[in-house]
Amino acid sequence: MALTSQAQMLAISKKIVKADPAFKAIIKASPLCTIGLKRPKHGHFETLVESILSQLISTKAADTITARVRELGKGELTAESLARLSHEKLRSAGLTNVKTRAIKELAEASISGEINFKNLSRKSNTEISKELIKITGIGRWTVEMFLIFHLGRLDVWPVGDLAVRKGWQLVHGKKVEIEARRLDLLGEQFAGFQSVVAWYCWRATDL
Repeated sequence: MALTSQAQMLAISKKIVKADPAFKAIIKASPLCTIGLKRPKHGHFETLVESILSQLISTKAADTITARVRELGKGELTAESLARLSHEKLRSAGLTNVKTRAIKELAEASISGEINFKNLSRKSNTEISKELIKITGIGRWTVEMFLIFHLGRLDVWPVGDLAVRKGWQLVHGKKVEIEARRLDLLGEQFAGFQSVVAWYCWRATDL
């Protein structure tokens, strides 16, 4: 995985403003985008497991459940350690049936080689998406967040994310939330660095 340098990110922020001056204020008011600047803390498999565990619950609840699952896996969140756990054992950590099934499927796919996590970062966004979406509990949004924040991909445009659309609305001073289809088309002008534009849209919702 090639990292993005601060110089490259600064150049991208200038390209964004050139393409759409409405972003000048939020970029000036924000720190430099951090996507792809550092190597991920965890491996691909562990990151996806944590993503599944945290879906639709608070951060505090997700941390508690993740800690329980890690304890069941004897301190690890590996395919091998999770595959050894029964459905009932995982459920005892506070997982729903859907999340339990998702984690078991992901572990089995890793062990069987159906998903080769060692080569995953060498594949295109589309190839990664096709592989991961086959797993129960992993949808487009989860894949997009994985691509952006774990793999540091700069060319992801998550128009299905409500906060991205809200941020776009705030940046452009619009009264009505933009439709995903319309935003998808507008994102074409940011080809190659759409993830960074999304990041600043998220920032806009926090200010």
